[in-house]
Amino acid sequence: MSNDQENAKRRSAERALEYVEKGSIIGVGTGSTVRWFIEALGRERGLIDGAVSSSEQSTALLRQHGIDVLDLNAVGPLGLYVDGADECDPQRCLIKGGGAALTREKIIAAASERFVCVVDASKRVDVLGRFPLPVEVIPMARSHVARQLLALGGQPVWRDGVVTDNGNWILDVHGLSITDPVALEARINQITGVVAVGLFAARRADVVIADGDIVAGPEPE
Repeated sequence: MSNDQENAKRRSAERALEYVEKGSIIGVGTGSTVRWFIEALGRERGLIDGAVSSSEQSTALLRQHGIDVLDLNAVGPLGLYVDGADECDPQRCLIKGGGAALTREKIIAAASERFVCVVDASKRVDVLGRFPLPVEVIPMARSHVARQLLALGGQPVWRDGVVTDNGNWILDVHGLSITDPVALEARINQITGVVAVGLFAARRADVVIADGDIVAGPEPE
């Protein structure tokens, strides 16, 4: 990855700090851009009272920076969730799950009032689907789910050797052009054995920050 791309991710992550309210508990996602956000949080000692983490990886990073990690069940609804994306369309619909944390990410996004998505400009696309769509599945249902995804026009590939933090497997669906993300998300969710699909369309991002610029959604208050 180029230095320019890393700098773009860092600028987006640091811009997201403008949405963080002092003394709040926030949701924190997973991935390379979020690592920059966690590092920025760590420099702002005492800015937040704690975080709800979407992955064991992010939990470890948050604790390294002295940030308390809390259970979502213990804190209730969140005001803010900050996470990256593998793709983002002009309607703020996302593909996520390249880091295999999509289920916990969807839960935290659903429990948050505002979802701020931080990316570099390369993740912005006109139509979702260039990045393979991750689908988390119960292991015994892998072949059944793969056949159903094939019938939808995709080419599912098992991410062999990857086990999610929930103990499940990932199918990456290639060859899709996702012109109706809401409908496809609902359709895949109905397949028996699917835990979660990496389409964030029914609950999409509220704000998108790309290369440090707010490209969609409201400015911080």
